[in-house]
Amino acid sequence: MTSDRNTEPTTDAQLYAQHSHALVAFATSIVGPSQAADVVHDAAVSLVASQALLRANNPRALLYKAVFAKAKSAQRSAFRRKDRERRFAATIVTHDPEVLPEVAAAVAKLSPQQRACVFLTYWEDMTPRTVGDFLGISDGTVKHHLARARKRLRETLDQGGTP
Repeated sequence: MTSDRNTEPTTDAQLYAQHSHALVAFATSIVGPSQAADVVHDAAVSLVASQALLRANNPRALLYKAVFAKAKSAQRSAFRRKDRERRFAATIVTHDPEVLPEVAAAVAKLSPQQRACVFLTYWEDMTPRTVGDFLGISDGTVKHHLARARKRLRETLDQGGTP
């Protein structure tokens, strides 16, 4: 005869299994779907390493608190990284006196992959095949990044009134 009295999770793994789906949904609402699972994983690993989870009065609340803290940290890190990348890209591009400031600003807003392809193609005068060799991607991927970058640059510069 089994008893239903002891349905509370008794191990870290059971707690994680019971709450992981809801925690990922919670993290998704904060950092988006691409980072949510990593945030939950990092929070759970921290709690397991500290051995705080099973000692907690309310382990579910502690899990949510840890996920929230990790999500805020992930957001701050992503913001700082993007800001550093944008500033660095702008400095590199603006050292060329022939580059208009609005073009440099528009290039700085591209994704890192697009910036790399644009820089190597237009500043270093490389072919797509050479750029691909340098970046470890196919020349078709380089052409794809360049096409998307040109489209985005056109849109950005057209909005600013530059033909």
